[in-house]
Amino acid sequence: MRAFVGLLAVTALGAAQGLVGEKRSVWDGVYTEMQATRGERQYGRECERCHGPDLAGDSVMEIPALSFDAFMTSWNGRSVNDLLVTMKRSMPKDKPGALSENAYLDLAAYLLQANKFPSGSRELPRAPAELATIAIERSK
Repeated sequence: MRAFVGLLAVTALGAAQGLVGEKRSVWDGVYTEMQATRGERQYGRECERCHGPDLAGDSVMEIPALSFDAFMTSWNGRSVNDLLVTMKRSMPKDKPGALSENAYLDLAAYLLQANKFPSGSRELPRAPAELATIAIERSK
């Protein structure tokens, strides 16, 4: 019986590690509509004053746009974890890293939604290793 339980534990651990190592794409529905809705509200409170209501940024003030071609120019080929790390290190501009982990995740979900990536049935995960497996790419 002990051997069976041990084998089961090793199998479960291997399966969990396989999930973390599995490469995914933003085209796989990696956030939920509810998460993006929370992120949109957070964006209105924390980001809109600089990046604008349409995520267009301000080239004169050197505030990057967060939508479509501008977003993809910066993030194509990178991971959702890269996006999150950058957001935490630099935003909000007057108090970087001041938001909760969930707030940053919700904001990332909103940015994915605003850039027309599909939603899914699971929220963006909290684990950086899992987020690192989700590629931001123009097409799958």
